Amino acid sequence: MMRPQPAQSLTVEFERAALRALGEAYDEFNSDCFAGRLRRPTLMLGDHEQCVGLWRPTDRSLSLARSLLVAQGWGVVLEVLKHEMAHQYVDEVLQIVDEGPHGATFRQVCRDRGIDPAAHGLDSGQIRSHVRSRDIDRIVKLLSLAERADLHEAQAAMGAAQRLMLKHNIDHCPSQCDIDYGFRHLGRPTGRVGEADRILAAILGEFFFVEVIWVPVYRVLEAKRASILEVCGTSDNLEMAGFVHGFLSETADRLWMNYREQQGLSGNRLRREFRAGVMTGFRDKLKREQHRQAIQGLVWVADSALRGYVKQRHPRVRWVYASARRRPDAWAHGREKGMDIVLGRPLKSPAADAPRLLSGRRF
Repeated sequence: MMRPQPAQSLTVEFERAALRALGEAYDEFNSDCFAGRLRRPTLMLGDHEQCVGLWRPTDRSLSLARSLLVAQGWGVVLEVLKHEMAHQYVDEVLQIVDEGPHGATFRQVCRDRGIDPAAHGLDSGQIRSHVRSRDIDRIVKLLSLAERADLHEAQAAMGAAQRLMLKHNIDHCPSQCDIDYGFRHLGRPTGRVGEADRILAAILGEFFFVEVIWVPVYRVLEAKRASILEVCGTSDNLEMAGFVHGFLSETADRLWMNYREQQGLSGNRLRREFRAGVMTGFRDKLKREQHRQAIQGLVWVADSALRGYVKQRHPRVRWVYASARRRPDAWAHGREKGMDIVLGRPLKSPAADAPRLLSGRRF
Protein backbone atom coordinates (compact mmCIF):
# COMPACT_ATOMS: atom_id res chain seq x y z
CA MET A 1 0.00 0.00 0.00
CA MET A 2 1.49 3.31 -1.06
CA ARG A 3 2.44 6.26 1.06
CA PRO A 4 0.51 9.42 0.30
CA GLN A 5 2.64 12.05 -1.42
CA PRO A 6 3.47 15.29 0.37
CA ALA A 7 0.93 17.95 -0.52
CA GLN A 8 0.59 21.63 0.05
CA SER A 9 -1.13 22.32 3.33
CA LEU A 10 -4.81 23.13 3.62
CA THR A 11 -6.05 25.97 5.76
CA VAL A 12 -8.51 25.22 8.52
CA GLU A 13 -11.28 26.85 6.49
CA PHE A 14 -10.57 24.73 3.43
CA GLU A 15 -10.43 21.56 5.55
CA ARG A 16 -13.79 22.34 7.08
CA ALA A 17 -15.29 22.99 3.65
CA ALA A 18 -13.80 19.75 2.33
CA LEU A 19 -15.22 17.78 5.27
CA ARG A 20 -18.65 19.26 4.65
CA ALA A 21 -18.40 18.19 1.00
CA LEU A 22 -17.27 14.70 2.08
CA GLY A 23 -20.23 14.48 4.45
CA GLU A 24 -22.63 15.33 1.65
CA ALA A 25 -20.96 12.75 -0.61
CA TYR A 26 -21.15 10.15 2.17
CA ASP A 27 -24.89 10.73 2.60
CA GLU A 28 -25.47 10.51 -1.15
CA PHE A 29 -23.49 7.27 -1.51
CA ASN A 30 -25.23 5.85 1.54
CA SER A 31 -28.61 6.50 -0.07
CA ASP A 32 -27.68 5.42 -3.60
CA CYS A 33 -25.34 2.49 -2.98
CA PHE A 34 -26.18 1.19 0.49
CA ALA A 35 -29.95 1.78 0.72
CA GLY A 36 -29.41 4.20 3.61
CA ARG A 37 -28.35 1.40 5.93
CA LEU A 38 -25.13 3.03 7.08
CA ARG A 39 -24.92 5.47 9.98
CA ARG A 40 -22.54 8.32 9.33
CA PRO A 41 -19.31 7.88 11.32
CA THR A 42 -16.91 10.60 12.36
CA LEU A 43 -15.32 11.85 9.15
CA MET A 44 -11.72 12.93 9.59
CA LEU A 45 -8.63 14.04 7.71
CA GLY A 46 -5.39 12.50 8.90
CA ASP A 47 -1.69 12.36 8.13
CA HIS A 48 -1.60 8.65 7.34
CA GLU A 49 1.77 7.23 6.41
CA GLN A 50 0.73 3.81 5.11
CA CYS A 51 -2.70 4.31 3.55
CA VAL A 52 -4.95 6.85 1.90
CA GLY A 53 -8.15 5.82 3.65
CA LEU A 54 -9.00 4.06 6.89
CA TRP A 55 -12.25 2.78 8.45
CA ARG A 56 -11.92 2.10 12.19
CA PRO A 57 -14.89 0.22 13.69
CA THR A 58 -13.60 0.64 17.25
CA ASP A 59 -14.25 4.38 17.38
CA ARG A 60 -16.53 4.53 14.30
CA SER A 61 -14.28 6.87 12.35
CA LEU A 62 -13.62 7.08 8.63
CA SER A 63 -10.42 8.93 7.87
CA LEU A 64 -8.89 10.04 4.57
CA ALA A 65 -5.31 11.14 4.10
CA ARG A 66 -5.07 14.92 4.16
CA SER A 67 -2.60 14.87 1.28
CA LEU A 68 -5.10 12.96 -0.85
CA LEU A 69 -7.34 16.01 -1.17
CA VAL A 70 -4.76 18.11 -2.98
CA ALA A 71 -2.41 15.52 -4.49
CA GLN A 72 -5.28 13.74 -6.26
CA GLY A 73 -8.48 14.86 -7.90
CA TRP A 74 -11.86 14.71 -6.20
CA GLY A 75 -12.77 11.64 -8.24
CA VAL A 76 -10.01 9.68 -6.52
CA VAL A 77 -11.11 11.03 -3.14
CA LEU A 78 -14.65 9.75 -3.71
CA GLU A 79 -13.44 6.32 -4.80
CA VAL A 80 -11.43 6.01 -1.58
CA LEU A 81 -14.46 7.16 0.39
CA LYS A 82 -16.70 4.53 -1.22
CA HIS A 83 -14.07 1.86 -0.65
CA GLU A 84 -13.99 2.62 3.07
CA MET A 85 -17.79 2.79 3.21
CA ALA A 86 -17.85 -0.75 1.81
CA HIS A 87 -15.64 -1.81 4.74
CA GLN A 88 -18.09 -0.14 7.12
CA TYR A 89 -21.02 -1.93 5.45
CA VAL A 90 -19.35 -5.33 5.88
CA ASP A 91 -18.53 -4.60 9.52
CA GLU A 92 -21.70 -2.92 10.78
CA VAL A 93 -24.51 -4.11 8.49
CA LEU A 94 -23.44 -7.60 7.43
CA GLN A 95 -21.39 -8.09 10.62
CA ILE A 96 -18.82 -10.32 8.94
CA VAL A 97 -15.93 -10.91 11.33
CA ASP A 98 -14.32 -14.14 10.11
CA GLU A 99 -12.87 -12.87 6.82
CA GLY A 100 -9.88 -10.75 5.97
CA PRO A 101 -10.33 -7.02 5.27
CA HIS A 102 -10.67 -7.69 1.54
CA GLY A 103 -12.39 -11.05 1.76
CA ALA A 104 -15.06 -12.58 -0.46
CA THR A 105 -17.95 -10.69 1.14
CA PHE A 106 -16.21 -7.34 0.81
CA ARG A 107 -15.38 -8.00 -2.85
CA GLN A 108 -18.99 -8.95 -3.57
CA VAL A 109 -20.29 -5.81 -1.87
CA CYS A 110 -18.00 -3.77 -4.11
CA ARG A 111 -18.91 -5.62 -7.31
CA ASP A 112 -22.61 -5.13 -6.65
CA ARG A 113 -22.09 -1.37 -6.40
CA GLY A 114 -19.44 -0.64 -9.01
CA ILE A 115 -16.81 0.03 -6.34
CA ASP A 116 -13.19 -0.97 -6.85
CA PRO A 117 -12.51 -3.78 -4.35
CA ALA A 118 -8.77 -4.09 -4.98
CA ALA A 119 -6.11 -2.60 -2.75
CA HIS A 120 -2.87 -1.84 -4.58
CA GLY A 121 -2.77 1.85 -3.78
CA LEU A 122 -2.53 4.71 -6.25
CA ASP A 123 1.02 4.11 -7.44
CA SER A 124 2.40 7.43 -6.24
CA GLY A 125 -0.25 9.34 -8.10
CA GLN A 126 0.15 7.51 -11.41
CA ILE A 127 -1.85 4.60 -12.72
CA ARG A 128 0.20 1.72 -14.04
CA SER A 129 -0.03 1.42 -17.79
CA HIS A 130 -1.88 -1.71 -18.82
CA VAL A 131 -0.83 -3.97 -21.64
CA ARG A 132 -2.67 -2.86 -24.76
CA SER A 133 -4.20 -5.45 -27.03
CA ARG A 134 -2.74 -6.10 -30.46
CA ASP A 135 -5.80 -4.53 -32.09
CA ILE A 136 -5.33 -1.27 -30.17
CA ASP A 137 -1.65 -1.14 -31.15
CA ARG A 138 -2.68 -1.54 -34.80
CA ILE A 139 -5.28 1.25 -34.41
CA VAL A 140 -2.67 3.59 -32.94
CA LYS A 141 -0.33 2.84 -35.85
CA LEU A 142 -3.10 3.61 -38.34
CA LEU A 143 -3.79 6.94 -36.64
CA SER A 144 -0.07 7.72 -36.70
CA LEU A 145 -0.13 7.02 -40.44
CA ALA A 146 -3.06 9.43 -40.79
CA GLU A 147 -0.86 12.23 -39.44
CA ARG A 148 1.84 11.78 -42.08
CA ALA A 149 -0.15 10.83 -45.18
CA ASP A 150 -1.82 13.02 -47.77
CA LEU A 151 -5.54 13.76 -47.36
CA HIS A 152 -6.81 10.74 -49.32
CA GLU A 153 -4.49 8.28 -47.56
CA ALA A 154 -5.22 9.89 -44.19
CA GLN A 155 -8.98 9.48 -44.67
CA ALA A 156 -8.43 5.84 -45.63
CA ALA A 157 -6.24 5.23 -42.56
CA MET A 158 -8.81 6.81 -40.25
CA GLY A 159 -11.61 4.72 -41.80
CA ALA A 160 -9.53 1.57 -41.40
CA ALA A 161 -8.86 2.43 -37.73
CA GLN A 162 -12.59 2.93 -37.09
CA ARG A 163 -13.50 -0.38 -38.75
CA LEU A 164 -10.80 -2.22 -36.80
CA MET A 165 -12.03 -0.77 -33.52
CA LEU A 166 -15.61 -1.75 -34.33
CA LYS A 167 -14.54 -5.28 -35.21
CA HIS A 168 -12.42 -5.44 -32.06
CA ASN A 169 -15.47 -4.69 -29.90
CA ILE A 170 -17.73 -7.08 -31.82
CA ASP A 171 -15.18 -9.89 -31.46
CA HIS A 172 -14.78 -9.21 -27.74
CA CYS A 173 -18.48 -8.99 -26.90
CA PRO A 174 -19.13 -9.38 -23.14
CA SER A 175 -21.35 -12.39 -23.87
CA GLN A 176 -18.27 -14.27 -25.08
CA CYS A 177 -15.98 -13.65 -22.15
CA ASP A 178 -15.84 -12.12 -18.71
CA ILE A 179 -14.92 -8.44 -19.05
CA ASP A 180 -13.86 -6.12 -16.27
CA TYR A 181 -14.95 -2.52 -16.64
CA GLY A 182 -13.29 0.59 -15.30
CA PHE A 183 -13.53 4.34 -15.65
CA ARG A 184 -11.52 7.49 -16.28
CA HIS A 185 -12.07 11.17 -15.74
CA LEU A 186 -11.17 13.23 -18.82
CA GLY A 187 -10.44 16.94 -19.00
CA ARG A 188 -10.44 19.36 -16.12
CA PRO A 189 -13.26 20.14 -13.69
CA THR A 190 -15.41 22.98 -14.93
CA GLY A 191 -18.12 25.02 -13.32
CA ARG A 192 -19.98 25.27 -16.60
CA VAL A 193 -20.06 22.46 -19.15
CA GLY A 194 -19.91 24.07 -22.57
CA GLU A 195 -21.70 22.84 -25.68
CA ALA A 196 -18.48 21.72 -27.34
CA ASP A 197 -17.64 19.59 -24.31
CA ARG A 198 -21.11 18.03 -24.33
CA ILE A 199 -20.80 17.19 -28.04
CA LEU A 200 -17.33 15.73 -27.50
CA ALA A 201 -18.76 13.54 -24.74
CA ALA A 202 -21.52 12.43 -27.13
CA ILE A 203 -18.89 11.55 -29.77
CA LEU A 204 -17.10 9.28 -27.30
CA GLY A 205 -20.35 7.61 -26.26
CA GLU A 206 -21.72 7.15 -29.78
CA PHE A 207 -18.60 6.03 -31.65
CA PHE A 208 -15.93 4.82 -29.23
CA PHE A 209 -17.68 2.12 -27.17
CA VAL A 210 -17.76 3.82 -23.78
CA GLU A 211 -20.58 5.13 -21.62
CA VAL A 212 -20.25 8.79 -20.66
CA ILE A 213 -21.64 10.77 -17.76
CA TRP A 214 -20.93 14.19 -16.26
CA VAL A 215 -20.28 13.76 -12.55
CA PRO A 216 -20.10 16.41 -9.82
CA VAL A 217 -16.73 17.03 -8.20
CA TYR A 218 -15.36 19.41 -5.62
CA ARG A 219 -12.35 21.65 -6.20
CA VAL A 220 -10.75 21.55 -2.79
CA LEU A 221 -8.28 24.42 -3.14
CA GLU A 222 -11.02 26.71 -4.44
CA ALA A 223 -13.86 25.42 -2.27
CA LYS A 224 -16.05 25.29 -5.39
CA ARG A 225 -18.21 22.67 -7.02
CA ALA A 226 -17.71 21.61 -10.62
CA SER A 227 -18.35 18.81 -13.10
CA ILE A 228 -16.03 16.44 -14.91
CA LEU A 229 -16.51 13.92 -17.71
CA GLU A 230 -16.42 10.28 -16.65
CA VAL A 231 -16.13 7.52 -19.25
CA CYS A 232 -16.73 3.88 -18.42
CA GLY A 233 -15.72 0.82 -20.42
CA THR A 234 -13.04 -1.79 -21.00
CA SER A 235 -9.40 -0.81 -20.54
CA ASP A 236 -8.77 -0.75 -24.31
CA ASN A 237 -11.79 1.45 -24.96
CA LEU A 238 -10.87 3.76 -22.10
CA GLU A 239 -7.43 4.11 -23.67
CA MET A 240 -8.95 5.08 -27.00
CA ALA A 241 -11.48 7.43 -25.42
CA GLY A 242 -8.69 9.35 -23.67
CA PHE A 243 -6.73 9.34 -26.92
CA VAL A 244 -9.66 10.80 -28.91
CA HIS A 245 -10.62 13.30 -26.20
CA GLY A 246 -7.10 14.73 -26.14
CA PHE A 247 -6.83 14.91 -29.92
CA LEU A 248 -10.17 16.62 -30.52
CA SER A 249 -9.69 19.09 -27.66
CA GLU A 250 -6.28 20.11 -29.01
CA THR A 251 -7.50 20.23 -32.61
CA ALA A 252 -10.52 22.41 -31.81
CA ASP A 253 -8.31 24.89 -29.94
CA ARG A 254 -5.79 24.99 -32.77
CA LEU A 255 -8.50 25.50 -35.41
CA TRP A 256 -9.98 28.34 -33.36
CA MET A 257 -6.64 30.10 -33.10
CA ASN A 258 -6.18 29.84 -36.88
CA TYR A 259 -9.73 31.08 -37.52
CA ARG A 260 -9.37 34.00 -35.13
CA GLU A 261 -6.14 35.08 -36.83
CA GLN A 262 -7.64 34.73 -40.32
CA GLN A 263 -10.73 36.73 -39.36
CA GLY A 264 -8.76 39.39 -37.49
CA LEU A 265 -10.67 38.81 -34.27
CA SER A 266 -9.20 40.32 -31.12
CA GLY A 267 -10.89 38.26 -28.40
CA ASN A 268 -12.46 34.88 -27.65
CA ARG A 269 -16.10 35.95 -27.73
CA LEU A 270 -16.95 33.44 -30.50
CA ARG A 271 -14.66 30.66 -29.26
CA ARG A 272 -17.44 28.58 -27.67
CA GLU A 273 -19.57 28.70 -30.81
CA PHE A 274 -16.67 27.86 -33.11
CA ARG A 275 -15.55 24.89 -31.01
CA ALA A 276 -19.14 23.60 -30.85
CA GLY A 277 -19.26 23.81 -34.64
CA VAL A 278 -15.99 21.86 -34.93
CA MET A 279 -17.31 19.06 -32.72
CA THR A 280 -20.62 19.00 -34.60
CA GLY A 281 -18.84 18.71 -37.94
CA PHE A 282 -16.63 15.85 -36.78
CA ARG A 283 -19.63 14.10 -35.25
CA ASP A 284 -21.48 14.35 -38.59
CA LYS A 285 -18.44 12.91 -40.33
CA LEU A 286 -18.35 9.92 -37.99
CA LYS A 287 -22.06 9.33 -38.56
CA ARG A 288 -21.45 9.00 -42.28
CA GLU A 289 -18.64 6.52 -41.69
CA GLN A 290 -20.86 4.60 -39.28
CA HIS A 291 -23.52 4.34 -41.99
CA ARG A 292 -20.94 2.91 -44.43
CA GLN A 293 -19.86 0.35 -41.84
CA ALA A 294 -23.48 -0.70 -41.32
CA ILE A 295 -23.83 -1.27 -45.07
CA GLN A 296 -20.77 -3.52 -44.85
CA GLY A 297 -22.49 -5.53 -42.11
CA LEU A 298 -20.50 -4.18 -39.16
CA VAL A 299 -23.09 -3.18 -36.56
CA TRP A 300 -22.46 -2.65 -32.85
CA VAL A 301 -25.15 -3.68 -30.37
CA ALA A 302 -25.18 -1.67 -27.15
CA ASP A 303 -23.34 -3.32 -24.27
CA SER A 304 -25.99 -3.96 -21.63
CA ALA A 305 -23.38 -5.21 -19.14
CA LEU A 306 -21.50 -1.93 -19.38
CA ARG A 307 -24.70 0.02 -18.84
CA GLY A 308 -25.31 -2.10 -15.78
CA TYR A 309 -21.86 -1.18 -14.48
CA VAL A 310 -22.61 2.52 -14.97
CA LYS A 311 -25.98 2.11 -13.25
CA GLN A 312 -24.22 0.53 -10.28
CA ARG A 313 -21.79 3.43 -10.06
CA HIS A 314 -24.45 6.10 -10.59
CA PRO A 315 -27.91 4.86 -9.57
CA ARG A 316 -29.44 8.31 -10.04
CA VAL A 317 -28.84 9.81 -13.46
CA ARG A 318 -30.45 13.05 -14.61
CA TRP A 319 -30.73 13.71 -18.34
CA VAL A 320 -30.30 17.27 -19.62
CA TYR A 321 -31.45 18.36 -23.07
CA ALA A 322 -30.41 21.50 -24.95
CA SER A 323 -32.79 23.41 -27.21
CA ALA A 324 -31.98 24.57 -30.73
CA ARG A 325 -31.03 28.22 -31.31
CA ARG A 326 -29.68 30.54 -33.95
CA ARG A 327 -26.02 30.10 -34.78
CA PRO A 328 -23.45 32.75 -35.68
CA ASP A 329 -21.18 32.37 -38.70
CA ALA A 330 -18.39 31.13 -36.43
CA TRP A 331 -20.36 27.97 -35.70
CA ALA A 332 -20.83 27.24 -39.42
CA HIS A 333 -17.14 27.83 -40.10
CA GLY A 334 -16.26 25.56 -37.19
CA ARG A 335 -18.55 22.82 -38.47
CA GLU A 336 -16.94 23.03 -41.89
CA LYS A 337 -13.50 22.63 -40.32
CA GLY A 338 -14.75 19.76 -38.18
CA MET A 339 -15.88 17.87 -41.28
CA ASP A 340 -12.27 17.95 -42.51
CA ILE A 341 -10.68 16.58 -39.34
CA VAL A 342 -8.75 13.34 -39.73
CA LEU A 343 -8.34 11.59 -36.40
CA GLY A 344 -4.69 11.33 -35.40
CA ARG A 345 -2.65 11.25 -32.24
CA PRO A 346 -2.92 13.97 -29.56
CA LEU A 347 0.19 16.10 -29.18
CA LYS A 348 0.13 15.64 -25.43
CA SER A 349 -1.71 13.54 -22.89
CA PRO A 350 -5.23 14.82 -22.17
CA ALA A 351 -5.42 16.91 -19.04
CA ALA A 352 -7.28 15.24 -16.24
CA ASP A 353 -8.55 16.10 -12.82
CA ALA A 354 -7.00 12.95 -11.44
CA PRO A 355 -5.02 9.84 -12.30
CA ARG A 356 -7.00 7.60 -14.61
CA LEU A 357 -8.64 4.92 -12.49
CA LEU A 358 -8.91 1.50 -14.06
CA SER A 359 -10.22 -1.75 -12.71
CA GLY A 360 -7.95 -3.61 -10.33
CA ARG A 361 -6.83 -0.74 -8.12
CA ARG A 362 -6.89 -0.85 -4.38
CA PHE A 363 -6.89 1.77 -1.67
